[in-house]
Amino acid sequence: MSQSEIPTVTPSLSPLRLQERPLLWQVAAIAIGTLLLALSSRIEVPMIPVPITMQTFAVTLVGALYGWRLGALTILAWLGEAAIGMPVLAGGSGGLAPFVGPTAGYLASFPIIAALVGWLVERGWNGDRVFMAFAAMLIGNGLCLVIGALWLAGLVGFEKAVALGVTPFIVGGVLKSALAAATLRLFPRAKTERQAS
Repeated sequence: MSQSEIPTVTPSLSPLRLQERPLLWQVAAIAIGTLLLALSSRIEVPMIPVPITMQTFAVTLVGALYGWRLGALTILAWLGEAAIGMPVLAGGSGGLAPFVGPTAGYLASFPIIAALVGWLVERGWNGDRVFMAFAAMLIGNGLCLVIGALWLAGLVGFEKAVALGVTPFIVGGVLKSALAAATLRLFPRAKTERQAS
């Protein structure tokens, strides 16, 4: 079989197929995504130095549903809203303080994990394979904890960072990953195949 006869499979599209939509649809999706992220920030259990919120649920789900590029762009737009003072982060906070305080590492991880989860979902870790979707969400949540704890360790030391910034979030991360995977299951897979010419 020659190279030109080998079939190739393009990456799966994100479930919402936003990559195929007009620019106006994509802009509207970003606006809706930032609203979802802001609302998820309001669902919180206050803790010091980092509160437990539904943010990682929303971040991973946006990445999964929007695809890695638009998902990451949506997270960046939401963080931009926060940076200019809009009350879209945990506890209705905004401004630059959260980007230099204990939560800065977690915030910095969000576009990365949205892109990672979106990339995995586009390659088949989607709702049709619920355990793989769960694994994608779990990887995203785990990476968030690692990046967040690395930043926090610079402020309070490694042991305290693990005790305060990782351990309390493990069970919640598993539960949010399962919920995000179950939510993703509601959306059909969008896969395209093409033959190489």
